[in-house]
Amino acid sequence: MARPKEFDRDEAVRRAMGVFWEKGYEATSTDDLLRAMGIGRQSMYDTFGDKHRLYLEALQRYQAESAASLMERLRAEDSPLAAVERVLMAIASESAAERARGCMGVNAIAELAQKDAEVASVSKSAAMTCEAAFERVVQQAKRRGEVPPSVDARQAGRFLLNALQGLRVTAKAGAPPAALREVATFTVASLRAR
Repeated sequence: MARPKEFDRDEAVRRAMGVFWEKGYEATSTDDLLRAMGIGRQSMYDTFGDKHRLYLEALQRYQAESAASLMERLRAEDSPLAAVERVLMAIASESAAERARGCMGVNAIAELAQKDAEVASVSKSAAMTCEAAFERVVQQAKRRGEVPPSVDARQAGRFLLNALQGLRVTAKAGAPPAALREVATFTVASLRAR
């Protein structure tokens, strides 16, 4: 009879996610993961298969949680453009350590997407979800007169996702909060109806 698992699988994935997010895929060793998850080597292999499978599960969880958080923040304001601005400004408000850590999704794209089809697929799916969320908020902003009718909501959604990802990279590279706020302000102003 198989022995029941002696650890919380969801918590183990969450802890692994933290290690991958902090160190990246290549720099994370199996021992790093085992220490963080508090499980033995055989338990890791029996439950997750290998480091790569565990990484994909952690990345998928990160992307799902990030997308849910983005959608929640985009609905949190009466003004669609104010919601977009708050999302972008939040990066400048993070601590220096949070900015240096970056976004696990963006980190995965930079580190692995060109050489790992599964990571590329997870990243593409997450990008499509976030683009669609931004597209919807731009459509709402157009209906409210905050964005000119001539703005293509789909293109604007892609633009906003790229602005968000660019801010993440710029923050990780050490840009000061004031510079990040300038970029966020300019991004929103470029969409605003005049």
